[in-house]
Amino acid sequence: MTTENNKKKDRSAPKPSRLRIGRRYRASRLQEPYDAVVIGSGIGGLATAVCLTDAGKKVLVLEQHYTAGGFTHAYDRNGYEWDVGVHYIGDVGEHPTLTRKLFDYLSAGQLQWAPMDDCYDRIFLGEESFDLRAGKAAFVEEILRHFPGTEEVLEEYFRRISAASSAMRTLLMEKLLPGWTQPGMALLKKLRLPEYLNRTTLEVLREITDDEKLIAVLTGQWGDNGMTPATGSFIIHALIVKHYLHGGFYPVGGASKIAETIIPQIQAGGGEVFTYADVEQVLVENGRAAGVRMADGTEIRAPLVVSNAGVFNTFEKLLPEQAARASGYQRRLESVRPSMAHLCLYIGLDATAEELGLPKTNYWLYPGQDHDGNMQAFLQDETQEFPVVYISFPSAKDPSFQGRYPGKATIEIVAPAKFEWFEKWSDETWGKRGEDYEAYKEALSQRLLEHLYAHFPQVRQHLDYYELSTPLSTDYFCAYRRGEIYGLDHDPSRFEQDWLKPKTKIPGLYLTGQDIMSCGVAGAMIGGVATAQSILGLRRGGALMKKIMSGSVAPEPALG
Repeated sequence: MTTENNKKKDRSAPKPSRLRIGRRYRASRLQEPYDAVVIGSGIGGLATAVCLTDAGKKVLVLEQHYTAGGFTHAYDRNGYEWDVGVHYIGDVGEHPTLTRKLFDYLSAGQLQWAPMDDCYDRIFLGEESFDLRAGKAAFVEEILRHFPGTEEVLEEYFRRISAASSAMRTLLMEKLLPGWTQPGMALLKKLRLPEYLNRTTLEVLREITDDEKLIAVLTGQWGDNGMTPATGSFIIHALIVKHYLHGGFYPVGGASKIAETIIPQIQAGGGEVFTYADVEQVLVENGRAAGVRMADGTEIRAPLVVSNAGVFNTFEKLLPEQAARASGYQRRLESVRPSMAHLCLYIGLDATAEELGLPKTNYWLYPGQDHDGNMQAFLQDETQEFPVVYISFPSAKDPSFQGRYPGKATIEIVAPAKFEWFEKWSDETWGKRGEDYEAYKEALSQRLLEHLYAHFPQVRQHLDYYELSTPLSTDYFCAYRRGEIYGLDHDPSRFEQDWLKPKTKIPGLYLTGQDIMSCGVAGAMIGGVATAQSILGLRRGGALMKKIMSGSVAPEPALG
C-alpha cells in the first residue's frame, strides 16, 4: 500500500506513486456487455478473471486503488520502489509445483523468479539465531545442529506437516461440491483427515516435543499468517512451512510484474482491468446478482459478480442490507474475525545492496521464545517490545533492481499493530492527519530503525528516505477497514466454516481470494482458481485444471 512519508527532516506532503498498472476507469470506456464483473484486482480476482476469460467469457475487473494488484502491487516514491506484500514466494522454483504452474498459466509464462539465499529465513530468539535452509534435508540438518538428538521429533513433525498439507485437497473439494454432499464429506473428513488439523499449532507441537525453544524456532514464521502458535490453526502453519520448504523466490522486476504480466490475458478476451473504479453496491434483482453500481452512479450489468473484496466488505458494505440479512451472512460474519493489522517501514538507501552487504534472507526478530506471551504483552501495552520484527531486503532479492534504480537499495520492516491505536485519526484525510499523527509515526519508525541498526549498523549513514504505513494506510489504499493484512484470522474455527466457499447463497454472486482458502499470495491465487472452477462446473472446471497441470498457459493477447 502506498504510505505517508518522512524523509529525514522533510515533512512535505507525500507525492503519489508513478507506478501504475491497469487502465483508469471512465464510464465512457466501458465496452458492454460483460459476462462477469470482478470486484478487486488482487491475485485472487485476477486469477478468476483469467480462468473465466480462457473459458470464453468477457470479464471486467474493477479496482478502487490507483493501481492494480491488491497486496501484490508495488509503489515508487522519491526515486525508490517497494513491494507491499510480496516479500517472498515459495514453490516457484524449477520443480513443477501447482503454485509455479498457476503463475506460468496466469502470466502466459512471462513472470520470472529469482531465488533467495539458501537460508531464506533467519529466526532470532533474543541474541540466538537459527537458519531455515532450502530443501528438507538441509532444513533438518540445520535444526539438528542446534537441537541434536531430535531426529525422531523432526520426522514426526514433517509427517504431520505433510498430512495437513495433503488434507487441503479434501477441504478444497468440499468447497466446490454442492450442499447436498456435505453429510458425505463430513464422514469422509472424519475417516481420512488427522484429528489434529483444527487444533492450534502449539497444541500439536507440544504433543511431539517438550522443547519450548525448538517449538519457538519451528514456529518462527508465524508472522506469515499473523497468528501466534497458541492461536493459529496447525493447518495454516503446515501450509506455510511446506510452501517455503524448497526456498524463497522474488519476482524479477518487482512485485508489480505479477499484475502486469497477468492483465494482458484478460484483455485478450475483450475484458479490462480498470483502476480508480470504486464499486458502491452489488445489484440484486429478483434474488440474484445482476451487476454493480459504481460510485459515479453508473450501473454495469452482468450475470456473474465475483467479489475479491473480502467477506466483511462484501456482506456488510457491497451487498444490499436486505439481501445480506435474508441470506444469513450478517449472522455468519459473527463467527470470523479480521486478521492482524500491521506497520510497515519503507526505507530507501543511497548505496547498493551489494555495497551494504544486504542479504537475500529475511530476518525475523523475536525478543525471546515466548511468542504468545510477548504478543499479549504488546497488545496490552504498545510501549512493550515488538513481539516480532520482520526485515526484508527487496532490492537484494530482485536482480533487475540496479538496472532500474542504480546506486540505491531498499529495505522493508514489518511489525504488528492494533487498529485501535490509530482509530482517532481514521476520519482524517490521507497525508493530512496532523502533527500528532506524524509524531506518533515518527516514534514508531525510530523504534523499528533501531532494530535494523542492531543487525546492519552500516545502513545508518546511508539512510536517505523512509516512510511508515499504518493500519489506516491499509484501510485507505486496500479497503480493509480494520487494517487487516491477511483477510480473516486463521484460527482453528476458520477452517470449519462451511460458508467460506466460492458460491454464495445469492445466485450469480461468488467470492474469491484469500478468504476462500488461506492467506498469502499463493493461497489467494488458488482460491481464485477454485472460484473459476465453481462457476464453470465439474466438466469445464476439470478441463481447466487439466490444462493448468499440463503446463499450458492462458491465451496470449490478440495482436493488432
